[in-house]
Amino acid sequence: MEKPVFDQNFRMQFEELLKWRRDVRSFRNDEVDPQLTERLIALATLAPSVGYSQPWRFVLVESAECRESIRANFELCNRQALDAYSGEKAQLYAKLKLAGLRDAPVHLAVFLNQQTECGSGLGRMTMPETLEYSAILAVHTLWLAARSYGLGVGWVSILDPAKVNTSLNLPEEWKLIAYLCIGYPQEEHPSPELLRNGWEVKLPASDILIRR
Repeated sequence: MEKPVFDQNFRMQFEELLKWRRDVRSFRNDEVDPQLTERLIALATLAPSVGYSQPWRFVLVESAECRESIRANFELCNRQALDAYSGEKAQLYAKLKLAGLRDAPVHLAVFLNQQTECGSGLGRMTMPETLEYSAILAVHTLWLAARSYGLGVGWVSILDPAKVNTSLNLPEEWKLIAYLCIGYPQEEHPSPELLRNGWEVKLPASDILIRR
């Protein structure tokens, strides 16, 4: 196989891809081709994994019963999260749209199979958490791939993971890494929604770069 050439034009487009990869929570109701969803999952498996462990497991959540259980899970956790804030922060939190569970045509849960035998433990005996990092890299790879096809992805983290496993009838030892909503976004923005809504500010490079 011939080595590809990544020229300046490609690098500029890649930078744009990174800028426009946003956490999407408002989706159009257009269907996503099932073959495209499978293509994205296949691309996600190109992500690196410690010891080539390939610990990720992808679960398409398609039944109305499973989706409603996930939505109920989110709504309960979201109410509990709201109670942790007060004053202006609570008011702002209550206004934020934090999930696209009712809008997104595709629900994809990504799990870590903590008992995977692939890789024979290589590279993770001293840092076992690298198994989780591997699954997270697969999520990010899928996210960028989806954006390149014009799709948006929203990561729903306001969930009780144990209840997700129960709702989807999955092994207890599978660890929920990400519950993703995927579809065509209603709006396109190069800046994060939480930044636009004043929830947080972007840290300057001087605050995150340390030299020794």
